[in-house]
Amino acid sequence: MITGKQRNYLKKVAHDIKPIAQIGKAGVTENFLIQIANALEAREIVKVKVLDNSFLDTKETANEVANAVGAEFVQAIGNKFTIYKASTENPKIELPKN
Repeated sequence: MITGKQRNYLKKVAHDIKPIAQIGKAGVTENFLIQIANALEAREIVKVKVLDNSFLDTKETANEVANAVGAEFVQAIGNKFTIYKASTENPKIELPKN
């Protein structure tokens, strides 16, 4: 569980990154979750765009994806959400202490 201070730090880190994946009308699939898990291991923080044709709620979908891959929900703005998971092999982002 990340603290509010850590969440704010991650929001700053995620501000300039572009979404690396999209969720369309197929919704959240097993292949999508594998792709996100691999991206989190490589990058630690990922931004995802939920397309209008998916008819999914962005925040609910973000929490579903985060829970499925063992990540932390950072934020949802409009149709984009950001999740974070520390890399086990090569950690890059150092979170501030409480």
